[in-house]
Amino acid sequence: MRTVYHYVNGETFEGTSGNTQPVLNPSTGKEQAAVALANKADVDSVIAESAKAQPGWAALNPQKRVRIIMEWIRLIHENMDELATQLSLEHGKTFPDAKGDVLRGVDVLEFALGAPHQLKGEYSSEVGTGIDTYSLRQPLGVVAGITPFNFPAMIPLWKAGPALAAGNAFVLKPSERDPSVPVRLAELFIEAGGPAGVLNVVHGGKEAVDAILDSDTIKAVGFVGSTPIAQYIYERCAATGKRAQCFGGAKNHAIVLPDADIDATADAIVGAAFGSAGERCMALSVVVPVGQDTADRLRDAILAKIPELKVGHCLDPEADYGPLVTAEARDRVHRLIAEGVEAGATLLADGRELDMSDKTFNEDSLADGFYSGPSFFDNVTADMSVYSEEIFGPVLVMVRAETLEEAVSYPNDHVYGNGVAIFTQNGGAARDFCKNVQVGMVGVNVPIPVPIAYHTFGGWKASGFGDLNQHGPDSFRFYTKTKTVTSRWPSDDSAGPQFTMPVM
Repeated sequence: MRTVYHYVNGETFEGTSGNTQPVLNPSTGKEQAAVALANKADVDSVIAESAKAQPGWAALNPQKRVRIIMEWIRLIHENMDELATQLSLEHGKTFPDAKGDVLRGVDVLEFALGAPHQLKGEYSSEVGTGIDTYSLRQPLGVVAGITPFNFPAMIPLWKAGPALAAGNAFVLKPSERDPSVPVRLAELFIEAGGPAGVLNVVHGGKEAVDAILDSDTIKAVGFVGSTPIAQYIYERCAATGKRAQCFGGAKNHAIVLPDADIDATADAIVGAAFGSAGERCMALSVVVPVGQDTADRLRDAILAKIPELKVGHCLDPEADYGPLVTAEARDRVHRLIAEGVEAGATLLADGRELDMSDKTFNEDSLADGFYSGPSFFDNVTADMSVYSEEIFGPVLVMVRAETLEEAVSYPNDHVYGNGVAIFTQNGGAARDFCKNVQVGMVGVNVPIPVPIAYHTFGGWKASGFGDLNQHGPDSFRFYTKTKTVTSRWPSDDSAGPQFTMPVM
């Protein structure tokens, strides 16, 4: 049985705890590896090694740093199939979806190649007689990322890329459910010419997380996961004087106006709701059609498409989506479906009925995999748990609204504010919606409005804690501190000591 160890100073580090956790293949339910779990002493030693490596890395000029990142990008592309296959086998998402996971991370590495420009300061001459003022952006030192299972390549790269380009050392604590790809990415960074110790990977649970949060050396923490943990990390970082960038749960809505192209909208919603088994923070899980006729037409169009979806092994080229990551994740989804039925919602498609007992792929039985078919509710109300909670599974709920104002009230009043979309051909309605909806990321006829790498990604309300968001210019602001210098070179006509506040 293979063991995934920590990766420190460019080599495998077994750690001292001796504790491991199984790494499962969600498609079959079988254990395929074990991952080493760090204790506090292990994490402290990893952070110490990062602190030793960081000054030399920061001393490289930004162009030299991004040349290494450029080679890192090339190596990721060269090893793409290997990375995507391993990601699929540990997470459960399909191979094409896994490639997308890696590529959206590479997008941010490509943006990070602009570090020489992003790190430029500002200069003002003659702000006073013989006085100049300028600013410069400097790295924080050692920073950390605590990243989720659902994007084991993209989110680590979103955080590590700008942090490294800015001159920081980066300690990555990825999910222990799918740890192999983060380690492989760190190996490729070293192969690209990255100095040992600048990018380290340590695995573990709460003890490892708390060791990062309590470290005096760590200056900033980026996190993606559930809202309770995001708030816990944000508050603990505040208590220890760290910067924090913490992203939590979501309940993304799609508003559908009567003039929308119903068939195209249904296609968009089905893909966004059920892709990756719904295990995306940007999954579209609530659809709010305006008007009963719109709702009935959209309901029928979605119902016509659901039977066409194929759920299967992550490497099956015919599968639209694969299993959930664990049996516990699947069972939670099924519990929430049962709660929706009990609350009075109309269950039009029941994913709990999916039977994989006689299914195989390449002679592997899928009977013990963590599968759930697509589920679709109608007549859902805001007081039901299937509406209020992030299900994080292949479940779509429909909430009916009579007016656009009523429809917009649903995302505006929800505790989460991550992503939202509107489907319409009315430019004025879309423009007003974009201005008035209280959500961080908005799509107009785009079901999953994940911004491109040179714009910022982040939700509002309980979906995000902290002002500066992931990727885009915000990432360089988050991973650097601004120093402002006011200078005057003395002349022969010194005026002597001054005892009042200087006036420029």
